[in-house]
Parts: sequence; C-alpha cells; structure tokens
Amino acid sequence: MKAMVLKEYKYLEIEDIPIPHIEAADELLVRVKATAICGSDIHGFDGSTGRRKPPLVMGHEASGVVESVGSEVKSLKIGDRVTFDSTVWCGECYFCRQGQVNLCDKRRVLGVSCDEYRKDGTFAEYVIVPERIVYKLPDNVAFEEAALTEPVSVAMHAFDITGMKPGENAAVIGSGLIGLLLIQIIRAYSPHLIIAFDTDEKRRKAAIEAGADIALDPQDPESHKTVLSMTNNRGVDRAFEAVGASAAIGTAIESVRKGSSVTLIGNISNKAEIPLQSVVTRQIALLGSCAISGEYPVSLALMANRTIDVRQVISAIAPLEEGPLWFERLYKREPGLLKVVLTP
Repeated sequence: MKAMVLKEYKYLEIEDIPIPHIEAADELLVRVKATAICGSDIHGFDGSTGRRKPPLVMGHEASGVVESVGSEVKSLKIGDRVTFDSTVWCGECYFCRQGQVNLCDKRRVLGVSCDEYRKDGTFAEYVIVPERIVYKLPDNVAFEEAALTEPVSVAMHAFDITGMKPGENAAVIGSGLIGLLLIQIIRAYSPHLIIAFDTDEKRRKAAIEAGADIALDPQDPESHKTVLSMTNNRGVDRAFEAVGASAAIGTAIESVRKGSSVTLIGNISNKAEIPLQSVVTRQIALLGSCAISGEYPVSLALMANRTIDVRQVISAIAPLEEGPLWFERLYKREPGLLKVVLTP
C-alpha cells in the first residue's frame, strides 16, 4: 500500500509498505478515504515533541471504509463507512471502568512512536483499529468532513467538562482549528455572548464567521476594557484557552469573572507561567482537557445536521502524494492555512 512515512525529522516520503494484518479478533482493517493533518503531526515532524520517532506513518484524524473484520467484531461489517477515535484505550483499567477512557493507563495514540510504544497511523491506504473506538458515519457526512470528527470531539470534550450553564457567556482564546470549532459548539448550545481572542487579523475574522460576537486582539491594551464593558464590569463566565502558551493563558484568566473557570486545551508548551495571585484571590478554577471521552456520537450528530460546519476550517483537500508539500507549507505557518485533508 502507499503510505507517507516520516523517514527522518523534517523528511517525509511516499513509499510502498505492506498492508497491515488483523491480529486480534476485535480489530478491523479500514481503507482510509480521508485523513487530516493535525497540529501535533506538524510538531512531531521536526522531532520537537519526542513522540513521533522515525520511521513512522503519522496521522490519527481519519475516515474510511471497513475492508475486513476480526472474528469477534459484532457491530460493524465490510463496506461500512466509519471514523474512529485517535486514542486506543484498554477498557479494563481503573479509568476506563470509570468511563474516563481518555485517561486510560494503557492509552495508545495512532500515528505515535515514543519510548513506550509505536503505532502506525492513517497517512496510508489502510490502518488497523479495534472495534471499540470505531463509529459509523451518518449518510450525509462526507469522508473529508468525517476526518475532522476527532478535533470536533476534542473541542466537544472541553465544552462538556466545563459544564457551562444556560445563560452563561464565554471567551475563546486562540482562533485556530480547535478555537473555531469551540465557537461553533458554544454557539449551538447558547445564544449568549462569545468573545474571541487572536493576534492574527484573519483568524479574528474567521472567529466572527464561526459565530463569535466580537473578536479582539489580546495585545491591544484596550481589549480588557472591552470585555468588562460587555459583561457588566465582571468578566465572562467561562474561558477556553486553545493555544497553550503563557500569554494566552494569562489572557484567559484576565477575561473571566471571579469564581469562574478557565478550561485549558492547548499544550504547545511543556510549561507555562500563570498569574497565580489572580487565580487564587479571584477563586478561578483551572480545568485541563485531554483528548476525547465518548463525544464522537454527539459530534457526528452535530456535523450531520450542520450545526457544526467543518467545511469552514478545511483549507485544502489533496491527494496523499502531495502530503510532504502540504507538511512543508503548514510547518512554515503559511498564512490562511488551517486544516489540510489528504485522500489516499
């Protein structure tokens, strides 16, 4: 089969490799129809994360068609249109039994190679996945759209654990992919004020198109006054930080009212500084949001009824053979590029 292989850091090559074989009775072989490039793949491309050691087939956001099934697969059959979680969870550890599969002690992520394990991913014509992480696609969700179910579910998980109440307003810091999806999700559940923050003017415009009421530049010294003027001089009820850097976390904390919460999703930095006194004296709860824990069905339903339109964030759809070129463009942070979907 054709696959895009990370041969060494910053070097990808399209080559022929063997089709993977079903080894466990609960596994499926899926023919990949669409697979999206994640920001974590771009960070892994240069070795900065230490979680994508070459040689490796990266990729974990995908959809396709069931090609063959193991002897114990019950809910799926050959020919089914499917997508699947990026995380392979064990189903047996303490956290899985509590329903927190994203915190599984034996958690493995597709397209990752680190000290603990190696799992080839979806930048290929075929991939092996266990039945428990696979979901059928609604008929009206195209493969290219379904490849984004994973990031939609990441945003949905952050929304779920935050526990927004009816009538609450929110700030979303960072108008990249996850931030824009979050804005759509919040708008779907609440008609109230949504304030977006981003340093990039084009992304601020994209935030408005996604459903934000106003988009501010966090570097503008007047932005905090604007937030206060729109929230009865209190600050927003909830903030979502979708960058993962000290400055963005500071903006999120500054934007919320006393006694509220900030949900942290971005993690491009290993460490970050926070305004500790502001957090403590204003009793701000900091919530870390990790991956996905059962949000796929609701994400697919929202995509099927167009409450969430992932087409807004797809910048390009290209054949897998062009993958190395698109990686270079994304790695160089070409303006205007959000999500690129590859079709093996």
